[in-house]
Amino acid sequence: STMFLVGLSGGIASGKSTVVAVLRELGCAVIDADVIARQVVQPHSKAHQQILQHFGTEILLENGEINREALGNIIFSQPEKRQLLNSITHPEILKEMLKQVLKYFVLGYRYVILDVPLLFETRGLTRFMKYTVLVYCDPPTQLARLMKRSGLGAAEAEARIGSQLPLDEKRKWATHVIDNSGDRESTRRQVLRLHARLEDSLDFLWARLAVGTAVAGLGGLVFLLLRHFIS
Repeated sequence: STMFLVGLSGGIASGKSTVVAVLRELGCAVIDADVIARQVVQPHSKAHQQILQHFGTEILLENGEINREALGNIIFSQPEKRQLLNSITHPEILKEMLKQVLKYFVLGYRYVILDVPLLFETRGLTRFMKYTVLVYCDPPTQLARLMKRSGLGAAEAEARIGSQLPLDEKRKWATHVIDNSGDRESTRRQVLRLHARLEDSLDFLWARLAVGTAVAGLGGLVFLLLRHFIS
């Protein structure tokens, strides 16, 4: 038995952050693609320089960081700009995610959760996941939560939701669904049940890693780990 990857996604205002909070309380390894996405575009990074070349300095804040709201407004209304931004940031995000996956592998975790907001839209990462989890809520609840959270009107909130793949469509692709339409306690119980299934046969890897390091050397071990997660 070896460590496996679990993809976690949802939709805007579906309650994914609530589910992630419970998973972290349980001590699960969670890699947040949104956090990494902010890290890889920090000033002086490769992605930061490329974004400035294509989008101009008007998207910068006074401290030199990228104004996410200004950039978001551009890519929201121009799909070709969104594709360009993704082509710049996604390779850097994937490299950092792989580093973190390898770290948790070495630490002996049974599984790692990759929190990827657009997991089902891009579909590229799903082939690496043993399981995929969707945080779902019914459309009226999603709309009401977004309006309350963001202070948006109904039309604007519906437009934001409509820019993503519908949750009912994502539901067809997920191996597990957490229904967050109800209260927090109901969601928590579902997360606990899911965690129990995933953690069913915890297998720490210290002995196997020690033998691998002794026999092949650290460089050979890293190569094997990379091949394991890319193949």
